[in-house]
Amino acid sequence: MEFDYDLFVLGGGSGGVRAARLTALDGHKVALAEESRMGGTCVIRGCVPKKLMVFASEMPWTVDLARNYGWDAEPGRFDWDAFRDRMHSELDRLENAYETNAEKAGVEIFKQRARLTDAHTVELADGTTKTAKHILIAVGGHPVRPDMENADLGIVSDDVFHLEALPKKLLIVGGGYIGCEFAGVFNGMGVETSMFIRKAQILRGFDDEARGHVADCMQQRGITIHTGCAPTAIEERDGGIWVKGSNGHEEVFDAMLWATGRKPNTKGLGLEEIGVELNRQGAICVDEYGQTAVPSIFALGDVIGKVELTPVAIREAVAFHKTVFKGEKTAMDYDLIPSATFTQPEMATCGLTEEEAEEKEPTDVYATAFRPMRQAFAGDEERVLFKMLVSKESGKVTGATIIGPGAAEMMQFVAVAMKMGATKEDFDRTCAIHPSMAEEMVTLKDPVRSLS
Repeated sequence: MEFDYDLFVLGGGSGGVRAARLTALDGHKVALAEESRMGGTCVIRGCVPKKLMVFASEMPWTVDLARNYGWDAEPGRFDWDAFRDRMHSELDRLENAYETNAEKAGVEIFKQRARLTDAHTVELADGTTKTAKHILIAVGGHPVRPDMENADLGIVSDDVFHLEALPKKLLIVGGGYIGCEFAGVFNGMGVETSMFIRKAQILRGFDDEARGHVADCMQQRGITIHTGCAPTAIEERDGGIWVKGSNGHEEVFDAMLWATGRKPNTKGLGLEEIGVELNRQGAICVDEYGQTAVPSIFALGDVIGKVELTPVAIREAVAFHKTVFKGEKTAMDYDLIPSATFTQPEMATCGLTEEEAEEKEPTDVYATAFRPMRQAFAGDEERVLFKMLVSKESGKVTGATIIGPGAAEMMQFVAVAMKMGATKEDFDRTCAIHPSMAEEMVTLKDPVRSLS
């Protein structure tokens, strides 16, 4: 058959754009459809603007630190309007870079929604159809509100970056990394911040000891966390949003943020009608090479619901390109993927949690918590945490957690060593950089406990 394109990509996020650019640079004819903005969730309404907000919210702490180091410093008033406008200017710049780089590579971009009508045909929102030998779905996901009365009174994470003004009093519902990150952001910007979480602890799925450490630090910084509590009633009341929790607590807030999960953007794409299988969460089912039940259709990124991280989507895009257009069957390697939650304090992890290690094999646990020099001198009581899990049989480091300033920067290179199969002895043989926080990773002497 003759096709209009060798590859048609649905979705202009990091994964979709990477796959499109690599394929176009190889001389293939490529098109991409994006109904919103080039750059996708991470660049436009996720990682990038959120990290900028984290930077902004940390400034009062930096000013306090400076004052304790002898500087005549005062935090002053935070200008949300000025920050928000500058943030959106930066997002506009990044969006333009994504679009320009894709077009320079030879990708034809359609700024409209697309859906599939068969294994090789894409229908655009304007009614035109395009055919392609291969189709890649990289449309990401979206935040969701729970199905309850007046849920629409609360905003979701996409809305945060467009607030007209900061609320004075905010409730965040949900204790995952998104909820915890925004709790730190708003608290740092001077907003009275509370959280309702259904479970007994925040950050489900992370190491239990680390979760507790972060929760303690968040509360010490002024965030109120109601555990075992979910909203049971929501109303507009007293000029705000009245919320009653399942633990009996009720309060009126200026704003409410739902951070209760995300779902894949698969609705209305015509997938099941043409034989593409979805799981119970609505994510696209793929094999180890990203191929769906329809051989010509592939998917990657958040829409497949495996590991929802931007660098993972980019790696999946590279694997897809090698498999389909280079003839090199390449499966994505999901082992030992490092990640960070930009809570305050910051937490970074790689490999197993202590709970996972205990179920897998006998493990030695090395851990230390201490006040780093920079903060201790200034009278800051907050402690950092370093933790390492070591297989008793092989001596390999199977898990690592760092909580504290620059945790993500340190973990990136710990992850390199772990990916190479480093043992605890390899860390021990490495000379420390002193004085630094990172030296703790090579000076952990004796295990604090052993898991049999």
